[in-house]
Amino acid sequence: MRRLIMFAFLAAAMVALGATAAAANAPRSNGKIVTNSDNRVTGAEEIYAVDPDGTNRQLLGNGESGQWSPNGTRIALGLDCCGQGVLNFDSGVFTPLHLDTLYPNIFLGCGVWSPDGARLACEGGFIDPTLQGVYTVRSSDGGDLQQVTSDPYGDDCPSDYSPNGRRLVVTVAPPNGPQALFIVNLDGKSRQQITPFGMNVNFCNGSWSPQGNEILFSAHAPAGHHSSIWVVHTDGSGLRQIPVTGCGGLNSDPTAIGCFNPTWSPDGTKIAFARRQGNGQSDLYTANANGSGLFQVTNTPDIDENSGDWGTHPVTP
Repeated sequence: MRRLIMFAFLAAAMVALGATAAAANAPRSNGKIVTNSDNRVTGAEEIYAVDPDGTNRQLLGNGESGQWSPNGTRIALGLDCCGQGVLNFDSGVFTPLHLDTLYPNIFLGCGVWSPDGARLACEGGFIDPTLQGVYTVRSSDGGDLQQVTSDPYGDDCPSDYSPNGRRLVVTVAPPNGPQALFIVNLDGKSRQQITPFGMNVNFCNGSWSPQGNEILFSAHAPAGHHSSIWVVHTDGSGLRQIPVTGCGGLNSDPTAIGCFNPTWSPDGTKIAFARRQGNGQSDLYTANANGSGLFQVTNTPDIDENSGDWGTHPVTP
């Protein structure tokens, strides 16, 4: 009888664990996109939210945006009026982190959420160039500063956490030498370059796939060409270009188009990216993960969309 009871208990536990794992791996919904934009008329940097079909575009403020929070309710950003902080999208309440007061010797740009929403990864230094590197802080109040990388007189920029929250993808731009994408543990150890030496990777871009096995990024490759979109496995293998129509072409070609700063959709089936026309105008586009199904989200002649983050906040009904 004891064996039967134990067997029943173990079977129930396995079912519960299976259900939990299935829930954790369930596809996430593709909601609103937040963009960083340049207003050609006023010269201001502006932050917008927009539905993936291009409707319900909404100005959120002047400044620079980071990512949506994992639960799709908040956006990490820096506002010209108020500094670094977190915006509740639905209420419009902005919570400043007071990073300049907490850490007067380090400027921190914190826009990358940990998967549990507890921390933000930051590009840091600048006031004192010997302190250049990647840092993390609490998302609630900006406290508990932790340094991940150190790159004196260089510039390290984090762009995404791994889905399990244990690693970061970072653009490393040393003071002497080409910049490249690296994967690094949160304690700064096990740092590994994942893009080929000499590949002209765009700065501060790199989106970790929801499935956890690939990094999406843009680069001027081959050299002398406009940006195109690439993926690479997290161990540096499997580098390949995503064949999005029109992306790339020689810099000398006035009709060539650059595609840059890509990000995965929450469910991993699509990508969003900025696409700059030959006339200099840059708009937000989406495509399927294999490069097919190119779709123009924005068409704003006086405003250039430069990057975006695709969150889970529900689209406007």
